[in-house]
Amino acid sequence: MIDLTGENFAGAHLPGSDFAGANLTGVKFSGANLHKGDLTGANLTGANLTEVNLTGANLTGANLTGAILTRAILRYASFAGANLNGANLNGTNLDGVDLTGADLTGAFLEGVIVENHGFPDVERQL
Repeated sequence: MIDLTGENFAGAHLPGSDFAGANLTGVKFSGANLHKGDLTGANLTGANLTEVNLTGANLTGANLTGAILTRAILRYASFAGANLNGANLNGTNLDGVDLTGADLTGAFLEGVIVENHGFPDVERQL
């Protein structure tokens, strides 16, 4: 398993990157481009993903507890089975996002953009 705890990838251009299963605790990805990246099962606890581009990325089963995803672009990304407990998703684009089985307990969802979503009961949760 790759351990990149606390590393700084702010503003990095990393489309299609493979971080599957990596320990990315506290990593700074703010403003980075991770378009179609593979973060399956990655540990992103407390990571800063402010304004990151995760369009089409796979975060299935990832741990994003307390992660900051403010104003992130998550269009058509998969967060199936992911832990988003306490994550900040304020102002995030969730168009087409798959949140099947994801844990959104205590998540901040103010001002999210929601269209073509993979979670039929979201209107009752927001």
